Amino acid sequence: MPELSDDHATQSACRRRIGLFGGTFDPPHVGHLVTAINVADVLDLDEVVMMVANVPWQKDGTRRITPAEERFEMVSAAVASVPGLTAGRQEIDLGGNSYTADTLRVLATEYPDAELFTIVGDDAAAGLHSWARSDEVIDRSRLVVVDRPGAPVVLDAGVDWIRVEVPRLEVSSTDLRSRFCDGRPLDFLVTEATLEVIARRGLYGDDLCGETA
Repeated sequence: MPELSDDHATQSACRRRIGLFGGTFDPPHVGHLVTAINVADVLDLDEVVMMVANVPWQKDGTRRITPAEERFEMVSAAVASVPGLTAGRQEIDLGGNSYTADTLRVLATEYPDAELFTIVGDDAAAGLHSWARSDEVIDRSRLVVVDRPGAPVVLDAGVDWIRVEVPRLEVSSTDLRSRFCDGRPLDFLVTEATLEVIARRGLYGDDLCGETA
């Protein structure tokens, strides 16, 4: 586990530790689950909230995005049997564009005695200062960057990062949407519970195919 200062370790011992792992999750896949589970284990988190973005402003307009309620249903199905992981809909309930600063403010109210950890991939971490109100994100939470095996990305040394290495799984939501179109197998890439939601809702059908992801 990454080393923490004595003061921080003492404070953390008596507080719940909540991880915020946000994303579009279109669809959620095993890579998301592996990341959340490994970070929770390394940092001894009590809970990781897989927060479903309402309108992911950095992707809005670049492709068709599955409605937020259906993405939330998929995430709920994916984590239902995984201890310590929960699906978050606070960004959906807030409405509009989803900003991590707003989400942390809501979570601080819902978990008033908890220490919050914001979990991000290395690409997102490198672009932290392009986020809306990134200073609030830094002030309200510990920043956790997920590193893949190999050379870690260079980050702003002025931010107190926690780095956690997780297994490299070459799976992405973009590839999965393509697999729905061309009929390649999805076995072991998406949970069976999530696939049941996709089938029941008729998601990723013919109208998606041919679009640029």
